[in-house]
Amino acid sequence: MAINPIVDRPSRGGDRQRLRKLAQAALNADQTVDQVEGILGDVGPVLGSLGNTIDGLDSTIEKLNVTLDELNGTLAKVDDTVGRMSDVVMRLEKVVGRVEIIVSVAEQAFKPIGMLESAGHTIESVGRGIASRIGLS
Repeated sequence: MAINPIVDRPSRGGDRQRLRKLAQAALNADQTVDQVEGILGDVGPVLGSLGNTIDGLDSTIEKLNVTLDELNGTLAKVDDTVGRMSDVVMRLEKVVGRVEIIVSVAEQAFKPIGMLESAGHTIESVGRGIASRIGLS
């Protein structure tokens, strides 16, 4: 079976119409090819620039990795320092507890002296009061 045998084709007027459509389609295809070539021509430099940008991004990520490694090391040192500081604080709390005990003992030891001073002031006051009543002062 033949495709589009010559016998089945329309008359000459139809041939001209068909040729016009084919010519127009060829022109449209040619314009489309030109447009695609233009777009591809524009995309080339963009892709080149994108390659440079990606290279820069790779370099930046590498630097970020180095920075993160340094930060990780610093945080490890901070953790160690916090542990040592905690030990120092615990020792200081023990010292403060001992000082509080010493202060408490000293306060208890000085109570009799305070009572004697108070009694001395009281006796002195009473003595002055008696002296002024009998006219000695």
